[in-house]
Amino acid sequence: MTAATLASPAPAANTPAPRPWTKKLELVCPAGTPAAMRAAIEAGADSVYCGFADETNARNFPGLNFSPTEMADAIAYAHKRNVKVLVAVNTFPRAGSPGSWHKAIDTIAAAGGDAAIVADIGLLDYACEKHPKLRLHLSVQAAAASADSIRYYVERFGVKRVVLPRVLTVAEIAALNKEIPCETEVFVFGGLCVMAEGRCSLSSYATGCSPNMNGVCSPPSHVAYHQEGGAFSSRLGEFLINKVPAGVPMPYPTLCKGRFTANGETSHIFEDPASLDASLLIPPLAEAGVTALKIEGRQRSRSYTDAVVRALRAAVDAHARGKPIDSRALMSLSEGATTTRGAYQKTWR
Repeated sequence: MTAATLASPAPAANTPAPRPWTKKLELVCPAGTPAAMRAAIEAGADSVYCGFADETNARNFPGLNFSPTEMADAIAYAHKRNVKVLVAVNTFPRAGSPGSWHKAIDTIAAAGGDAAIVADIGLLDYACEKHPKLRLHLSVQAAAASADSIRYYVERFGVKRVVLPRVLTVAEIAALNKEIPCETEVFVFGGLCVMAEGRCSLSSYATGCSPNMNGVCSPPSHVAYHQEGGAFSSRLGEFLINKVPAGVPMPYPTLCKGRFTANGETSHIFEDPASLDASLLIPPLAEAGVTALKIEGRQRSRSYTDAVVRALRAAVDAHARGKPIDSRALMSLSEGATTTRGAYQKTWR
């Protein structure tokens, strides 16, 4: 076959050039348990992301995650349905004790996982050297937000995709995509965190358990609820996080989303309990060159997973067909029944 045979025919003079953002975006969905994975796949996930039931992943909560056997079975189940499985090994190994993290990488490679999502530079080096055929994605926990840092990960470790930290505007993402030689993945819906990914110390200070190393923020073992008169309070370790009147929903006591009194005023000083909802930004994110949209929520229920994946599947498909996106579809699934577009359209510096 000649090169001329392979070449595409030249477009007619009056035919507009195809827009690069008409390519369908990959929908990357949370799978905190085998049941949630099945729900996500049945609801229309292109890819699912999950982790092992230990401190190698950043959602290390009781009752969540996968044993090595469950992971192998889940990967086989997903592949039969043409769905990719991305496995998060996105915490930072303890000095001198990387064994569990190395074992996680080995297990992903042996089970045929489609990618390992990794943050630690030493673990990237191990995966790159021991399993050169294993696709690597750079975790949001690495907080890589500059072209120079991303190019280093690509050139040194062969990273194929970077999950961008939630601090960039759409315009900044577009500019970044013009400078880097890999795919980008961004969060489109779910919980937010005010901390730079991989750098949080609040939960560590309150509980002694690090989200970045032990894989758990605000662990249930340190959570306590109390009724005080006509009000309910929640604590994380020794810290009072919230107090609400009877009958008012009580949010989970995450330190950064607590209500505190400062200068005589009580409010959510660090962060309001609101969910990121960037579904209406899918068209400009696609135009900015984004490859994949990620839904946060591995700690959520199977029913939540089903509902949120169906809603985002409909939004991505609507965009691909050039149809409007339903702006109300995700409101009932948001934290505190309020949403934000986060940094994507930030006006502050």
